[in-house]
Amino acid sequence: MFRGFNTVASGMIAQQRRTELLTNNMANANTPGFKADQSTIRSFPDMLMSRLGPAKIPTENPISGKKLSTVGGISTGVYMSETVALQTQGQLQQTGLNTDIALIDGVLPVDAESGQSGALFFRLEHPTEGEAYTRNGNFTLDASGFLTNASGLYLLDDAGQRIQLQNDDFRVGDNGQVFVDDVAVAQLGVSYAANPDRLLKQDNGLYRTEDGTELPSAYNTGDVSFAMQQGYIEGSNVDSAKTMTELMSAYRTFEANQKILQAYDQSMQKAVNEVGRVN
Repeated sequence: MFRGFNTVASGMIAQQRRTELLTNNMANANTPGFKADQSTIRSFPDMLMSRLGPAKIPTENPISGKKLSTVGGISTGVYMSETVALQTQGQLQQTGLNTDIALIDGVLPVDAESGQSGALFFRLEHPTEGEAYTRNGNFTLDASGFLTNASGLYLLDDAGQRIQLQNDDFRVGDNGQVFVDDVAVAQLGVSYAANPDRLLKQDNGLYRTEDGTELPSAYNTGDVSFAMQQGYIEGSNVDSAKTMTELMSAYRTFEANQKILQAYDQSMQKAVNEVGRVN
């Protein structure tokens, strides 16, 4: 009976965390470059029930002669094992601002280990050390003329240097080259992650590698193709209708586990108050 409490509680916790994840996706449905999170719910390893000591386990009722259930495996509940970001391309939204740049996926090789396609990211200078990565191309010029994201992190070029411009009168080519008066002054830094599931997702649409190493340049990676579109930003890839349906499903599952928990509680209450009562 007490094991039943633990099993039901684990299901409720898993659905609560799933609800929080889906709610966060809905809250970022209009955030540029946001990638929806997906969850994986798995069961804990089954426990094999076995006898203790030399006594034999009865397999037949000595009074009625009916066969008894033999000792076997038992489930110990479920848990949310991992969350990964869905790296599909979001829809492009036109803004008309020269500092807004959309990264458009082309041919991306499939990783042999994960079976998923790689992902492309803009390179940003992390405030502490190393680099951070983002798909949010909503950039701006700071007071010194450097291209930065909304959080003030510097956009890097392909050489890992900050990009400084006099004003927003510049042009970005399909290949990421930045032109001022038809003269190429920089090339926007784009990194390639062969297995994006290994990236750590942080606040404000940022990603970092697990060990802090830098991702390789997408320009130097074979079989990778992409383009850029100035005056556009990539929207969120959250499917609002699907997310709402999944939210309702998570809520109903949580509610079902809650009713089972109430039934367990009533059974325990009856056992304590009635079973063993001396008339």
